[in-house]
Amino acid sequence: MALTVGFDLDMTLLDTRPGIKATYDALAAETGTWIDSDLAVSRLGPPLLQELAHWFPAERLDVIADRYRVMYREYALPATLLLPGAREAVAAVRARGGRVAVITGKYEPNARLHLEHFDLEADVLVGDLWAETKGDALREHGAGVYVGDHLGDIRGARAAGAVAVAVATGPYSAGELREAGADVVLDDLTAFPGWLADAL
Repeated sequence: MALTVGFDLDMTLLDTRPGIKATYDALAAETGTWIDSDLAVSRLGPPLLQELAHWFPAERLDVIADRYRVMYREYALPATLLLPGAREAVAAVRARGGRVAVITGKYEPNARLHLEHFDLEADVLVGDLWAETKGDALREHGAGVYVGDHLGDIRGARAAGAVAVAVATGPYSAGELREAGADVVLDDLTAFPGWLADAL
């Protein structure tokens, strides 16, 4: 079977914090609801509804989430940054004849816009997944490796029986990622091509 490597998106391939903060600030201004956007971006990873539930009543969550996703395109896309080594990590998989699967908790249409903006080509994109549910997509697409920044990403890799490669570019330190059961811990994606070459 051909090599397939899965990548998380937020804080693995892309630094989406500036754009997400801008979107939350705009949403707060529009709705008149206070949102601590700095706190919100410090805990990226879980589903959007989980974060919104800290700021809005349950009966409004679906409507607010829809509005956030629309506003995201205006405020978040231009402010998002490519993380160091992201382009090279994707290229390293392709150079070995492998497939790239982006498996993310982000709303899939917005994730696709991110990939197109940075010209990052994915063979597979699946959005709206979190933790163990990422494992379902990883198994479905035959990914033997999953690269992410969050403890939930490690759980997703474990659920799929994939090698859990963690990068310390998100909310957790290298030590915390290692303690959570990551098979490999890298400071960032600049180290990924070398690791992949050694692993293969």
